[in-house]
Amino acid sequence: MKHINIREAKATLTALVDAAEAGEPITITRHGKPVAAIVPINEARKIYPEKPSLAEYLLSFPGWPEGFEPERDRTQQSREVNL
Repeated sequence: MKHINIREAKATLTALVDAAEAGEPITITRHGKPVAAIVPINEARKIYPEKPSLAEYLLSFPGWPEGFEPERDRTQQSREVNL
């Protein structure tokens, strides 16, 4: 893994992103201590997988009947909001 200080990282960000895209992780240091990393997106997704939306999460509940499709109650008038 390549180590680079933050000042140099600012100056060469495009090259660092290109290197990460090619599969090379990079550690960014400040005063010689690691503080951040630039990693390929597939590695980041392993660490931080995408989470389902609230609607997807609620629909994943096993208690819903097969083929359940929630409907929005459009009979009630929307309230007005003044910003």
